[in-house]
Amino acid sequence: MRNATRRDEPRPAGTPPQRQPLVVAVAAAAIAALTIAAARQRPEFGPALLIGAFAGFALVSSAYGFAGSWRRFIVERRGAGIRAQCLMLMLAALFALPIIHGGDLLGIHAGGWVFPFGVAVAVGAFLFGLGMQLGGGCASGTLFTVGGGSVRMVLVLVFFIAGGVIATAHWDFWSALPRLPAIGLATLFGVPGAILLTFAVCGVIAVATVRAEKARHGDLAPSLARWSPRLGALSLALVVAATLVILGRPWGITSGFTLWGAKLAHAAGVPIETWTYWRYGMDRVEAPLLADGTSVMNFGIIAGAMLASGLAGRFAPTFNLSLRDIATAVVGGLLMGYGARIATGCNIGALLSGVASGSLHGWGWFAFAFLGSIAGVRMRGLIGMDAPRPVPA
Repeated sequence: MRNATRRDEPRPAGTPPQRQPLVVAVAAAAIAALTIAAARQRPEFGPALLIGAFAGFALVSSAYGFAGSWRRFIVERRGAGIRAQCLMLMLAALFALPIIHGGDLLGIHAGGWVFPFGVAVAVGAFLFGLGMQLGGGCASGTLFTVGGGSVRMVLVLVFFIAGGVIATAHWDFWSALPRLPAIGLATLFGVPGAILLTFAVCGVIAVATVRAEKARHGDLAPSLARWSPRLGALSLALVVAATLVILGRPWGITSGFTLWGAKLAHAAGVPIETWTYWRYGMDRVEAPLLADGTSVMNFGIIAGAMLASGLAGRFAPTFNLSLRDIATAVVGGLLMGYGARIATGCNIGALLSGVASGSLHGWGWFAFAFLGSIAGVRMRGLIGMDAPRPVPA
């Protein structure tokens, strides 16, 4: 997880206090205006934007990032962030699987994301893990840090979008590679069995991080986030469930990025309509931006993060970027965008929503993304992104 300020500590310097009320007012106005505009496209998109805003607020308040928490475990063996993610996955499966497989009884029509796992997903997840360590944020992390005022992450987002569009040009190659059939745990073991199996896997991972952390440090480090890890995990699991209820499908992020890039490419005259990926999706490209539910939620995340950062006094854009900052933002964004598209999702769409849907591919994505993160952490050290660790006496 990224560093965060305790409630009783002074706010970081660099942001004039008088700017914060303006940031809060702008963010609140943006949420209200976007909600009204989205609802005019489709009535359910208004609530969807508010769900996204809540997600952005929760991500900032709980300092809930994948890139930083994975890096901290890889480098320091501190596992609080990964344990919080395990709790989030458990709660998400507990909420989502009954909605997906039994929601019809309550008039809720929702489907999960159970996709095949194969070479493309493995390679894409590895590239994503590598990219998020160089870029400094995952898909959700990129959005909420953009909302928090990070200029560098705006650059990451731009190339994240570009990477996704480039991947769609190569769709025929990646989709032809070997893969397993789609495997749904609820289909194999029933909903209770799938939930118990998810709990068991998450429990094993959490226990492993506890043992590794105690072996290295002798104790467990407390969280420094404004919200407790449990509250952050519960909040994001509720976002998964609410998205299913409102939109009828799981929470995703990166397909919206790719759509934004496709709209720009199409407007610039790039013949994306001849690409297999877009051949039957040009209606989305030519439709208004707020007619896409994923984009609506993404805008909500940015606005909600901006609101949370303003309320916490942490909205502090920095324009002083080094050449290394720029280069790693470009490369990291491209790798994440490309990897997410060929892997059918990111840490939200593939991992969180995949596991919540009971899909085996979500766990495969996690394994290869973590391997990519290990490579990314080593690369960060080689190029001086991280300070050298002291050598034990």
